[in-house]
Amino acid sequence: MRLACGKDTRVRLGAATAVTALLALTAAPPSTAAARPAPAWHSCARDAQDTAGQELDQAGARCAEVKVPLDHTRPGGPSLTVAIARIPATDTAHRIGALVVNEGGPADPVIDYLLERRAALGDLAARYDLVGVDPRFAGRNAPLDCRWPTSTYFRGAGEDRAGFDRMTAFQRDLAAKCRRNAAALLPYASTRNAARDLDLVRTALGERRISYLGISYGTYLGEVYTAMFPGRTDRMVLDGVHEPHRLAPWAEYGTEEVNENALRHWARWAAPRDAAYGLGATADAVLATVDRIRTAAARRPFTVGTYRIDAHLLPVLVYGVLGDDLARSDADIAVMVATLKQAAETGHAEPDPGLADMLPGLFTGQYSAYGSTQTAYLCADTPGPRDPEVYRLAVERSRAAHPLFGPVLNDITPCPFWPAPRERPTAVDNDVPALMVNATGDPRVPYTEALAMHTRWPSSRLITVENSYRHAVYGLAYGSACVNGAVNAYLADGRLPGTDLRCPAARDDVPSSGPLRQVP
Repeated sequence: MRLACGKDTRVRLGAATAVTALLALTAAPPSTAAARPAPAWHSCARDAQDTAGQELDQAGARCAEVKVPLDHTRPGGPSLTVAIARIPATDTAHRIGALVVNEGGPADPVIDYLLERRAALGDLAARYDLVGVDPRFAGRNAPLDCRWPTSTYFRGAGEDRAGFDRMTAFQRDLAAKCRRNAAALLPYASTRNAARDLDLVRTALGERRISYLGISYGTYLGEVYTAMFPGRTDRMVLDGVHEPHRLAPWAEYGTEEVNENALRHWARWAAPRDAAYGLGATADAVLATVDRIRTAAARRPFTVGTYRIDAHLLPVLVYGVLGDDLARSDADIAVMVATLKQAAETGHAEPDPGLADMLPGLFTGQYSAYGSTQTAYLCADTPGPRDPEVYRLAVERSRAAHPLFGPVLNDITPCPFWPAPRERPTAVDNDVPALMVNATGDPRVPYTEALAMHTRWPSSRLITVENSYRHAVYGLAYGSACVNGAVNAYLADGRLPGTDLRCPAARDDVPSSGPLRQVP
């Protein structure tokens, strides 16, 4: 799950569209291939400020909207449109087909980041129609917005029963706002409906089968799609692999240890740079600094800029910056922790650039539509227990061994107060010859989930990235030649590796000591 706390959550929201406008639509025709017209392609740039759209246009992309039923059980009822973008294959003589991308989230926009995926393909991009589909209510689509005063429900339970009760009231209020402001849409934001939309996009594109690249939650969407529409996929790449039954609101439960491992990995990076950041000269000393910040936030909340950091928010900030192990990210974390250390010791600090980006999303509804839509998907897929006491007991069981991450990764969510899902979770009991990728230290989707999914799909192959703490590895951002080469080879010829593969972690070419980012 990505937190809607800043620009690096990949949220680029257009002007809000009212729910009533979304539903004031003509009836959709029955969802059959014969009744589905070809997309009406147009420029991707929506206006002069749409730089992502302009870059897509310059790359030869075209955009369109595909009409889909709001409720797939009523194909003649109200409809909505799903935004798509396509960068056509240029080597038409050797065209393989359409490669559809989902960036995860749930509800992460896809279209605005399609060029990054094309860059990862290298020369192979010429042989694919690369297709981005913004999931319903996300990206360039009309949004589902509960009008929250925050951009994410994610909070820690605090230090005691009173703290947990505050968070229970907070989550109940978020759910109530969704019932009040988006009740007409909530039943239809789900992975099963996103999979149905995806199949209608496939039909509109005129493709008998599609290849698929799913990142993080996008792996789950791909798994559900293959279960609901068997035989309609060609080449499948799943990066950061979810096991289906682990999806929300249990997605983070039980991940305390992998997050602590990722934090310790960072601490080993920060320790030899104590002169630059002042966090401690050993990994244990750095972690002790983090723990002092935690206890200070619980004992006497401090401010960063105009924002009050307490026991509910401090663990969210630490959790939110994990998921990468390159030195540039390690340096950003070190600057953030140094800022928090100053605030904990003096009562106040001005935010570094990372915190300046993250904090508004936690304290305002800057990205309310993103957080609302993400939560709607998660709660519709698997609601979890309705009794708040279940979550309180989970927090208390975890707290002693995991004082930083236990209270945040086991805390209650809006899902216990959500409307009951219209459908049961999808049974993913098929076998698909997919190529899976996962880092052994992934703090978002533990490696054990990839192993379990690999067992569930015995025809699959797994690329294990050893000693890496990166979430989602394929692409130029991480720069693993081993992973990128294996994935692109499979996408090129459709042949899975003969056996599972193991790749080393990527590493920046940086000095062993000295800062990459200066503390403000």
